[in-house]
Amino acid sequence: MPLYLVRHAKAGSRSDFDGNDIDRPLTNAGRKQAEVLAKRLAAISPTLVVSSPYQRCVETVEPLAIATDTQVVLDERLAEFGSDLVQPDASLFDLLHSVPDRAVLCSHGDVIPALVQSLSATGMRIEGTHEWGKGSVWVLERVDNRFTAARAWAPPQVD
Repeated sequence: MPLYLVRHAKAGSRSDFDGNDIDRPLTNAGRKQAEVLAKRLAAISPTLVVSSPYQRCVETVEPLAIATDTQVVLDERLAEFGSDLVQPDASLFDLLHSVPDRAVLCSHGDVIPALVQSLSATGMRIEGTHEWGKGSVWVLERVDNRFTAARAWAPPQVD
């Protein structure tokens, strides 16, 4: 059964945002992407919605939580690396292994490629093209708690 790893939707520019980056919100286009993602992901009946505590991640999965009458659970392990770290630490893999099937997890553009590449290095097969854009979704298949295959959904195209 799969897990769904979502990159947050479009957010405002880091350089144009005056506050703490953890508080940077989605743009109007990002909110539209979040609505499209909510409709698509609600169809899989998610068992759990987990997000990085960054505002842009929370706002990406809030419409899904509302649509499925669930709560968004915040987890620091999904936060941006915020350094030159390029490999996820063991706690992030622990999270992936601990969530139930059909869980939806929202994270960032540095975390998701590092996770997918690390899992690929352990034998997970990647099907199709890599999608790293804002609002993209990686569907990670696992068998006996071992990740066996992954495929990506392209980001929703919105006006």
